[in-house]
Amino acid sequence: MVNTYRPVRRTALLAGAVALLGALTACGGDSGGTATAPDRSPTTAGTATDGNTAGPTAAPGTDSPSAPASSAVPSTAPTDTAGSASASARTDGRCRTTELRASVGRVDPGAGQRNFPVVLTNTSSRTCTLYGYPGAAFVDASGKQLGPDPVRDPASPRTLTLTPGKSAWSALSFASPDISGARTAAPATLLVTPPDERDALEVTWKAGEVPVGGNESEVSLTALTPGTGP
Repeated sequence: MVNTYRPVRRTALLAGAVALLGALTACGGDSGGTATAPDRSPTTAGTATDGNTAGPTAAPGTDSPSAPASSAVPSTAPTDTAGSASASARTDGRCRTTELRASVGRVDPGAGQRNFPVVLTNTSSRTCTLYGYPGAAFVDASGKQLGPDPVRDPASPRTLTLTPGKSAWSALSFASPDISGARTAAPATLLVTPPDERDALEVTWKAGEVPVGGNESEVSLTALTPGTGP
């Protein structure tokens, strides 16, 4: 008789082992505790894995988040415009009393007149302008004015630009007292006030007596012109 029980038994045992292995594999695939989750780390800083935008992420080696590109500080500061305090303290450009020196040139006699060039010179380091007529007054040693204020000869003034060291002049004129018969006095000082200024410059007067009252006592001034005299 041929024995057949051993191969059948071996086959049955092998089939059972395969079935058991399949069952164990199926159980392992259903367990969420032992499987390794896929890597879902974001590839761009500041983007969450669920698609929502997260806050800015600190750059490596820094203590604070990186600023968005739209808030970056411009590399060039805004240019200062007109009206800034750093443009110029003197916006009108005119010559100030403190920037000028006054002097009186030599007499230029003619037709019974005495004419003196009253000169204003720019002593500052900047270029400035003069426009119109200077003011003038004769005063005695105590500072008291002698005679009325000079009158202005009719003219069409123009703006004069004085670079450092340059001058402008006005003709101060009056009738010769020994001809006019006017009352006279000998001033100590001629006060000269630049156009549009309040403070005067003092010039020692060395040209003798001037008319201060009576007939033909008028003193006149012309508008400023470039130079130091005729």
